[in-house]
Amino acid sequence: MNVKQDLEQAQSDQSSDHPQPPQRRPRGFAAAAAAAASVAADGGGGTSGVKGRKEREKEKERTKLRERHRRAITSRMLAGLRQYGNFPLPARADMNDVLAALAREAGWTVEPDGTTYRSSTVAPVPTPPLPPPPAQLAPFPVRSGESPLSATSLKNCHVKASLDHQTSVLRIDESLSPASIDSVVAESGIKSEKYINVSPINSLECVEADQLMRDSVEHEGGFVGSPYIPVYVMLPTGIINSYCQLIDPEAIRQELRHLKSLNIDGVVVDCWWGIVEGWTPHKYQWSGYRDLFNIVHEFKLKLQVVMAFHECGGNGSGDMPISLPKWVLEIGKDNQDIFFTDREGRRNTECLSWGIDKERVLRGRTGIEVCFDFMRSFRMEFDDFFREGLISAVEIGLGASGELKYPSFPERMGWRYPGIGEFQCYDKYLQQNLRRAAKLRGHTFWAKGPDNAGQYNSRPHETGFFCDRGDYDSYYGRFFLRWYAQTLIDHADQVLSLANLAFEGTQIVVKIPYISWWYKTTSHAAELTAGFYNPTNQDGYSPVFDMLKKHAVTLKVVCSGTQASAQEHEAFADWEGLSWQVLNSAWDRGLTVCGQNSLPCYDRETFVRILDTAKPRNDPDHRHLSFFTFQHLSPIFMQREMCLLELDNFIKSMHGELTGYVEA
Repeated sequence: MNVKQDLEQAQSDQSSDHPQPPQRRPRGFAAAAAAAASVAADGGGGTSGVKGRKEREKEKERTKLRERHRRAITSRMLAGLRQYGNFPLPARADMNDVLAALAREAGWTVEPDGTTYRSSTVAPVPTPPLPPPPAQLAPFPVRSGESPLSATSLKNCHVKASLDHQTSVLRIDESLSPASIDSVVAESGIKSEKYINVSPINSLECVEADQLMRDSVEHEGGFVGSPYIPVYVMLPTGIINSYCQLIDPEAIRQELRHLKSLNIDGVVVDCWWGIVEGWTPHKYQWSGYRDLFNIVHEFKLKLQVVMAFHECGGNGSGDMPISLPKWVLEIGKDNQDIFFTDREGRRNTECLSWGIDKERVLRGRTGIEVCFDFMRSFRMEFDDFFREGLISAVEIGLGASGELKYPSFPERMGWRYPGIGEFQCYDKYLQQNLRRAAKLRGHTFWAKGPDNAGQYNSRPHETGFFCDRGDYDSYYGRFFLRWYAQTLIDHADQVLSLANLAFEGTQIVVKIPYISWWYKTTSHAAELTAGFYNPTNQDGYSPVFDMLKKHAVTLKVVCSGTQASAQEHEAFADWEGLSWQVLNSAWDRGLTVCGQNSLPCYDRETFVRILDTAKPRNDPDHRHLSFFTFQHLSPIFMQREMCLLELDNFIKSMHGELTGYVEA
């Protein structure tokens, strides 16, 4: 008994000589248990009970805040990996999906049950090598200071560089075991900081535009020896009147003389359905276009034509108004469902609804048949120009503004940038199509458009459909958006099949829109209403490009060339990110790509950015645009000597003839 007391006394003395470290404040369930024990010790009441309840409530709030913060970080990481790293992560990805994607990127094989192993035997490397500088590792999506794709890339260069360095480290360290992948991912962030966290003085964001232009143009001898890219100029709309007569032939000759002196390769002319077949079905009037083509032939310029099945000037463009054919508008007075319709029942006469592609509502013809008859008439009328090789390409208008899209942003309905637009599927023909698709899916109650998608000028976060975790990613939302996008693809597929039949042996061109506003949000709302199912967890352009590849068409993309404005930042726009996705997706499928400017560009800085898009220097496969179309070339521009000099330098650079820009 005395021995036991001595031991207890010794332990007591030892604890007094060495004080215990302070205990951590319990959190979560531990805090709740401690509070409950305190209440029980006090008999379940009194001040201690109230204090315990308050402590539990505070801890719950802190736990909620920590969880929200963690989810927000995870969501941004997954979005970045999908957008900039091109990782095919599922919609509800967790860390296992991320690790599996990183392992596959590094060349490992990951089975569905989680078994991971190297695809091929590789000699072990004792110490993984450090990643080389980004100029050596960066693939096409990452732009270095020497050759930025556009000024918007400066805003996101840190995020993209970090993602690309992570994948690059994994690509080098193929000898690491599967268990060490976590440590590689953790270390890659530390190792890449030496290339990312540069000082403000040396950062890309502080490089001035003049230096960017000088580096881009003069680096490695400028553009001498670079691929030859033909340059075309879009002729103005008002040169042909509504009776298909050429208005001022001498003015046309004078303009073509200017263009010829600048070594322009050719011109682009819109052939309007509303003019040629404007008054009577099956009666095509081409006289004005033949006079114009003869003048173009005099100057030995190439010619591209656009089959324009939409109206012009009705959406605030300022061009001469050209409507759909008068006889079509007469049909529309009795049957307004031949036009696209929004949820409020407002009709858009900019182009015909794709719901009548197979409906004989146009004096016994379907929507597809009137397009084919128009194209066939053009091919027969100008057979001599085709045989002589004067007409080098035919662009097919497939929707609003001649682009492959729904008319979701009509200014006549009150839309203003950067509104999300509205779905255009409420005419009776598209509604019948939707009901058939819902019945085939086994859910007839899905045969309706979303009722919480907002108005034309709504923002994504203001709607229940497009907001983060909104209904766009529900079972119904995914069904509706896939149907909406597939209708766009089916329309293009049918028209292009007939276009290839009418213009066999001629280059066919299709223009897609560049809807970059709200691209940095999860839903990509504006792209969804336009018909491209391209949220952060989907690739909405791949199915479109697969269809275009089947018809061997040339894809026309828009080259911005302008810096991001404050309004675009507020709209979460990402022109550079969208351009990267579209160009790489198209080139990976072997599509030929051409370009066109979006806005008037008269300055050197804009021209250089377009050149960097047309001839990306860091592309390992040396891909480039096949030709470029310059639009919005006003007569005032042609009279300015400085502007003409910049355009001349731009054309020479496109042709691979300029070593550096000539000072004005």
